[in-house]
Amino acid sequence: MRGPGAAMRRFLGPLLCLLALRLPASSGAAARGLDVASYRERVRAMFYHAYEHYLESAFPYDELRPLTCDGQDTWGSFSLTLIDALDTLLILGNVSEFQRVVNVLQEGVDFDIDVNASVFETNIRVVGGLLSAHLLSRKAGVDVEAGWPCSGPLLRMAEEAARKLLPAFQTPTGMPYGTVNLLHGVNPGETPVTCTAGIGTFIVEFATLSHLTGDPVFEDVARKALKALWKNRSDIGLVGNHIDVITAKWVAQDAGIGAGVDSYFEYLVKGAILLQDKELMSMFLEYNKAIKNYTKFDDWYLWVQMYKGTVSMPVFQSLEAYWPGLQSLIGDVDNAMRTFLNYYTVWKQFGGLPEFYNIPQGYTVDKREGYPLRPELIESAMYLYRATRDPTLLELGRDAVESIEKISKVDCGFATIKDLRDHRLDNRMESFFLAETIKYLYLLFDPDNFIHNDGSDFDVVVTPYGECVLNAGGYIFNTEAHPIDPAALHCCSKRKEEQWEVEDLMREFYSRKKTKKLTLKRAADHGEGEKAKDSQDASSEKPGEKRNSKKSSHSLLSCPSQSFNSKLAVLGQVFLDNT
Repeated sequence: MRGPGAAMRRFLGPLLCLLALRLPASSGAAARGLDVASYRERVRAMFYHAYEHYLESAFPYDELRPLTCDGQDTWGSFSLTLIDALDTLLILGNVSEFQRVVNVLQEGVDFDIDVNASVFETNIRVVGGLLSAHLLSRKAGVDVEAGWPCSGPLLRMAEEAARKLLPAFQTPTGMPYGTVNLLHGVNPGETPVTCTAGIGTFIVEFATLSHLTGDPVFEDVARKALKALWKNRSDIGLVGNHIDVITAKWVAQDAGIGAGVDSYFEYLVKGAILLQDKELMSMFLEYNKAIKNYTKFDDWYLWVQMYKGTVSMPVFQSLEAYWPGLQSLIGDVDNAMRTFLNYYTVWKQFGGLPEFYNIPQGYTVDKREGYPLRPELIESAMYLYRATRDPTLLELGRDAVESIEKISKVDCGFATIKDLRDHRLDNRMESFFLAETIKYLYLLFDPDNFIHNDGSDFDVVVTPYGECVLNAGGYIFNTEAHPIDPAALHCCSKRKEEQWEVEDLMREFYSRKKTKKLTLKRAADHGEGEKAKDSQDASSEKPGEKRNSKKSSHSLLSCPSQSFNSKLAVLGQVFLDNT
C-alpha cells in the first residue's frame, strides 16, 4: 500500500523520524568525488565473496575459517552465520536466497542439543536474527501462514531458542548467568559472575517476543534484569563491568561505555524507543549525566572506578565506537560528531580500530592490536549520516571498504586482522561481519533502501486482532544489527488500557440498547411503537447515509484526542486524526 494521508504521516512520524532522518539529497559527497553507487556495489560484492565461501566451505558450522577454507562451531552449533546473514540478504534485495535459507533453517536447526551456549550471544544473534527474519518474511515474498505476524515457523524457532535461555534468569537477583546448557539448563558449577552487557541486553528481543506471542515471561525477565542493574549502580551513578548475579556484588568495578557494558546502555535507549517507555529512557539519561561527569575527557571516554570516579584505564576500545550512533538517537548530534571524529582519527592511523588504543600515548595496547572486522564505527557513521548528511561520514565508509578489501580479503572470505601494525591475519570470520559490518556499510551507501523508509510506503496487514500497519520504517536495530519493526508489537495483542476502552464502549452500547428497548416498550404501551422506532432509527443515521445501508464505511471508533501511542494501534488499527 502506498501514499498514506497527511494524518497518517503525523501519527507515524514520531516513530519514523528516529531511524529514518531525511535531509535534502544534495550533499558535499559529489563535490568530493565519492561515487556512492560504486561503493555500494563493492560492498555487495564483499558480502557475496564472504557468504558464498561460507556456504561452500563452512556450512552447517557456525563460522567460516577463511585461511583454511573450512568451518567451526563457536557459539552453539546453530549454523550461526546463516541466521546472522539472513536479513542482510533482503536488505541487499536477494529475496530468492532469503526464501531458500528460511527453508534450510526450518529443516536444519535444532535447539535440543547438549551444548553450553552464551545467553547473551544466543539472544542477540539467534533470537534476534530469527525475529527479524520472521517480521521481514512477507516483504521477502515468503508465503506466510494465517495469523502472521502473530505466528509463523521462524517466530516459533525464536521462541524455542529464548525458552532455552530462561533458566539462566532463575537467580535471587533476576540477573542471568552468562552460560546455559540448551538441554539441561544452568550447569551446577556455572560461575555466577556475568558482565553488565550480558545482563542488560535482552529487552529488545524479549519484549518483541512477548508482544508477538502473548507470553509476558520474556519481557518480564528482561525488565527485572535491567532494574536489578539500575538498583545496584554506585552512589555516583555508574555501573561496573562484571557482577555476581547471586549476591549482586560488583566483581569488576571499572566503569565505562565499552566492552562488558556497551549494549546495556544501547538497550535502555532502544528499548525506550521500541516500547515508548519513559522509565527506560530516564534511566539512560541519568546514566548519561554520570558518564559525562566522570568518564568524558575532550570528547573521549575513559574507564574510571565506579565508586570514586578516578581514572583506571585511559584507553579507547573499538567496541565504544557505537556511542556516537547512540547519541544521535537521543538527538545529541553535535557531541556525537565530535566523538566520532576522534575515533575516525584512530581508524585513519591504522586502517581499522584496534581493540584497545592508549589515548595519551596515541598507540595500540599490547596484545590488543587486532581488528576482528567490527562494525561499531561504521554503525555510528550510518546513523550520523542519516541525521547530518556530512560527507565525512561517507569517507569513513570509503576507507572501511578500501582497508578491509586490501588487508583482510583472502581467497575464501575475509579474515580477522590479528595485528593492525603488520596486517597479520587470524583464521576466523565472525558472523557479525555479514550481520553488521556489511549491512551498515551497505545502508550507508544506499539512501533509498527500504530500511530508511520515512513512512511514505507501508503495508496494512490483517491479524486475528484486527488490522495493523507494518513496514512503515522506524526499524530498531538490535545490537547484532537485526532490524525489528516497532509497529509489529501492536499487531498481536490488546493492551489493558485498550481493553478497558473497548469495555467502556460496549457498556455504553448496551446501555443505549437497553434505553432504546425501554423507550419502545413505553411507546408501545401508548400505541406509538412504530413512530418511536422510526424516530430512533432516524436518529442513528449519519448524514448522507441511507437507512438500509448494509455497512457503514465510517469506523465506529474515532480517537482524535488520544495520545500518539493509542492512535497508532488501538485494537490493531490505525486511526486518522479528524481534527
